[in-house]
Amino acid sequence: MPIKPARKSGLAFWMQRVLEECDRAGVAFEPDPVHDLRVALRRCCSMADGVAAIDPDPAWKEMKKAGKRLFRRLGELRDVHVMQEWVHRLDSPNDPVTAPLLQSVAARETPLQLEAVQALAEFDRKQWQRWSRSLPRRMARFRPGSLVFRHLALERWTEANKLYRQAVRSSSSAAFHRLRIGIKRFRYIVENFLPDQHAAWSDDLKHMQDVLGEIHDLDVLWPAAVRANVFPDDSARLRWQNKINEERAQRIEAYRKKMMGQDSTDKDSLWQVWRNQLPDRTQTEAAAQLRLELWASLLDPDFKHSRHVAQLALQLYDGLAAIETAAMASAQERAVLRVAALLHDVGRSDKEKGRHKATYRLIRRLSPPLGWRAENLLTAGVIARYHRGALPRTGQKLLRGLSLKQRHDIARLAAILRLANAFDAFKDGRIKRLRIKNGDVGNRILLIEAQGYSPQDNQAEAIAAARHLLETVYRRPVMVKPMKTSNLKPRLKNRKPETRNRKPAATSQKRAA
Repeated sequence: MPIKPARKSGLAFWMQRVLEECDRAGVAFEPDPVHDLRVALRRCCSMADGVAAIDPDPAWKEMKKAGKRLFRRLGELRDVHVMQEWVHRLDSPNDPVTAPLLQSVAARETPLQLEAVQALAEFDRKQWQRWSRSLPRRMARFRPGSLVFRHLALERWTEANKLYRQAVRSSSSAAFHRLRIGIKRFRYIVENFLPDQHAAWSDDLKHMQDVLGEIHDLDVLWPAAVRANVFPDDSARLRWQNKINEERAQRIEAYRKKMMGQDSTDKDSLWQVWRNQLPDRTQTEAAAQLRLELWASLLDPDFKHSRHVAQLALQLYDGLAAIETAAMASAQERAVLRVAALLHDVGRSDKEKGRHKATYRLIRRLSPPLGWRAENLLTAGVIARYHRGALPRTGQKLLRGLSLKQRHDIARLAAILRLANAFDAFKDGRIKRLRIKNGDVGNRILLIEAQGYSPQDNQAEAIAAARHLLETVYRRPVMVKPMKTSNLKPRLKNRKPETRNRKPAATSQKRAA
């Protein structure tokens, strides 16, 4: 049987490819090896950029930083190679500008090659080799094509689409350069993490990126030609300027037609074709919460406990909203509470002491995923901060600048989370269900019935301490007692009780004999 060739994709492949291309490029820094090295680096950095949005391991950012540093230091050398190609393409017979322009560009090549030699010497290949073993193993835990990656692609699509509209309005070189980078980021997420979409979109994405790349090349070429001062007269200068502008205009027009569609409507555009296969609004909100949950699960050493606390917190929230006439259940507030509960112990990844403060710092630095507002994520962080430790009080730094209602809402949700966490203080999941009701005729007491609760064990002490904040917020005493459960088995329907266990007559007679 013939040996199947290795799959030329994936993080492990491209990280190893970087090391191979470093050796090739370092021989003479020819155009193709330099280009191939930058392509391999860009692919590694783009995969690290995608996974780092989900996986909080700092190695992703460190690898991306090291790769980008080498990528950028080879950028000017690559620009020189591209400019040489464009001068030959724009050349005409007996043009007096071509030779001096090529000489001017070539004069920049030698010092840039020396810079490239220094960059390769400073590139830590041993560290890169270590990352090439550890990071692909972490990446293997994420399933390509999942809702999380489709949501990440939608983020990149949203950013690129915004840049596209800006570029179409201004037509400036800076705007098209930013658009080119945005399209690249979108393309690499699709290419690396969405195999089905990549199979359908790859040709169009690559073509659009190539067109934008050529626009960028032309935008770099003209200023370089002006600085070289190689034009013998104004007519030669105007002729080259017109050549470059004409080539650039053709590519911008081709790009607009391709992206806008045949009838120049958004409905027929490639942007809309791509958008239609990405999450809709409902899926976007669900995916945003899923990404936050996944992020927390990679930091929290006991995420099973946090999931259970989130379930208990929502049972308390729903129960309180049902019996309090002044309280109105809010889907947004409920979602914030759930996220705060899921994320409340991520600070344990740093240290046990002061983990609630570490949790807030981690959440504060987290970029909110698309579909999740930054202020809601920060509110969830403040609620998680107060799930233990000092009670929220006016004048504290975290609560400054908030209105009275905002402070009250945070205290209320923190009280719910604090009590829910106490119901699983031993992290054994023993208390599975909570039910809240008014404890007396005058509705002066909040009664919480807990399935699996016993007032005689040590957990009852933690619950008694944790309910204080809830009592303060609602201005009502809170009583906790075991939930009554029936030990009687349900009777079978359509069957008389007296005949349920009766044995057949023939069997009884046989045993009697």
